[in-house]
Amino acid sequence: MPPVFGAARLPRAILFGRGQRAAIGAASARIGRRALVVTDERQAAQPEFAAILSDLEAHGVEVQVFAGVIPDLPVSAIDACVAPARAFMPNVVIGIGGGSAIDHAKVAAVLLTHGGEVSDYYGEFAVPGPVLPLIAVPTTAGTGSEATPVAVVHDEARGTKIGIASPYLIPEVAVCDPDLTATCPPYLTAISGADAMTHAVEAFSNAARPIDPRLTEDHVFVGKNAISDQFARLAVANLFKFLARAVRDGSDMEAREGVMLASLMAGCAFGTAGTAAAHALQYPIGNLTHTAHGAGVAALLPFVMQFNRPAAESAFAELAELVGVEGGAQGFIDAIAALFAEIGIPRSLADLGLAADQQGYVAEASLNAQRLVKNNPRPLDLAAMTAITEAAFAGERQRLAAI
Repeated sequence: MPPVFGAARLPRAILFGRGQRAAIGAASARIGRRALVVTDERQAAQPEFAAILSDLEAHGVEVQVFAGVIPDLPVSAIDACVAPARAFMPNVVIGIGGGSAIDHAKVAAVLLTHGGEVSDYYGEFAVPGPVLPLIAVPTTAGTGSEATPVAVVHDEARGTKIGIASPYLIPEVAVCDPDLTATCPPYLTAISGADAMTHAVEAFSNAARPIDPRLTEDHVFVGKNAISDQFARLAVANLFKFLARAVRDGSDMEAREGVMLASLMAGCAFGTAGTAAAHALQYPIGNLTHTAHGAGVAALLPFVMQFNRPAAESAFAELAELVGVEGGAQGFIDAIAALFAEIGIPRSLADLGLAADQQGYVAEASLNAQRLVKNNPRPLDLAAMTAITEAAFAGERQRLAAI
């Protein structure tokens, strides 16, 4: 039997369950008494948000609210947040909302601690040390950002999305309250949950790196391992059981709980193991189509899995057995595609809005995301990325079966 390697980088505290948002005030007061609260305009208008602010104030926490989070996280929005926050001098940053709000809070914490420009921290390990303590409160169930060491921003000057990856970005506390997802509309529920599935499947099927004591020192994302696999299994099992239910009936709180737990577990999995080709391809696709990240990675996942099958046969077969799907690895790929079709995920990149003449650019640009490319279980080069892109654009998975 080969030796076992496992790794996990996680928040210091994770609170999960309905009503757990009531712990935010106490958790914040334990860490700091001046909180920068980062959210978006829609979330700031919710009664639950007002209740969280009241709870903070009741625990003696002075609050400054920034409600200007924008989807895709343009650098200019982060700058607009940080400038007034410097004068406020917070000692804790709270991100409340979807992945963009939590990632915004992460980057704001970096700038408030270390100064400089957002671009100073692009890539892996560029954050030089600990940042202001972060509390992450997701209101969607998909990104898993409350448990991960990465934030993705949109650099308007470069016209592209770029990742900042550092263990220092992992929140101190994650508060995951399924009640906060109750008003999430069906399509957002679908693409968020499909994003979580993509995180879990890619983390579980990533290439395993050679075991080395410096693996976690030299890489933010360390590949498939024994600990992240356990989180990924729970995420996949829950999403097969609960995602379609949550999309069909948003008032089904058992399903909401199941999907949010899956999102958290998928974040715990890929926050250490990393993601791969579907996420690498989504960077240029998102830049070109301005569509939601979850829709893009989910549209790509069945095609990436089909390409990866020769190198990930055992991983996909194991997940098929886990969720009771017949047909081994291919049966699992087909089941993912069927689930995504059921909940309304675009079936092709053409459906997503990509133009035919943009396929070549997507394949080439995706290779720039080397922190993702190197995780893929099957080696990726321009020919491979082109084959996946063209099959996904046409919606024809069978093209990849013989490659």
